[in-house]
Amino acid sequence: MKNFAFIFARGGSKGLPGKNIKPLAGKPLLQYSVDTALASPSINKVFVSTDDTDIAKVAIESGAVLIERPAELASDTSPEWLSWRHAIEWVQQHYGEFDGFISLPATSPLRGVIDVEAAIKQRIKVDADMCISVTPASRSPYFNMVKITQGDLVSLVNEPESDVTRRQDAPEVFDITTVVYATTPQFVLNHYGLFSGKVTSIEVPKARAVDIDDIYDFRLAEAILQDEE
Repeated sequence: MKNFAFIFARGGSKGLPGKNIKPLAGKPLLQYSVDTALASPSINKVFVSTDDTDIAKVAIESGAVLIERPAELASDTSPEWLSWRHAIEWVQQHYGEFDGFISLPATSPLRGVIDVEAAIKQRIKVDADMCISVTPASRSPYFNMVKITQGDLVSLVNEPESDVTRRQDAPEVFDITTVVYATTPQFVLNHYGLFSGKVTSIEVPKARAVDIDDIYDFRLAEAILQDEE
């Protein structure tokens, strides 16, 4: 199978300006994702889709192939799924057909090669359209997550079938992470949304599931990397 890795990194970021190339432990954030993709045995080529010249420079220097993303696909309101489609069509035009589309967001720098390989294999193993990565959730909609109802009252997000008085008794739930998304070009081009087909998952430990959205996430990633040294 021919698997291509894609990293989508636009220039605008309100939560942490310039985060996609912000130095993390001495290396641009984007480079972590490129390096992991290049080190993954099942990945044949790595592409970075961006609208930003500084990000493009880092992408090329890191060893990725650059895809110039149109401005209309790089705004705060542009669905990333449309950027996925644009990248797939660009690659098909310039590099031909391929079998596996693997998205590795730049905001998850702590992922391992083991996570990328596991997602690729899991999707094929269960014949799913999409494999996402998950990590154990800190809160449960069955136990300690509530929603506002009429009259400023609150209720559980999901009422359990029977009374749950301990967290341990609640169904196990997971957070979706941005560690890896493994699918096919055909699924992205012919569907819309992660859950528009058969979805499977791999579980990633929290230490590798940090998703950098703001400076606090960034500092957490720094602390984890420093602890590993």
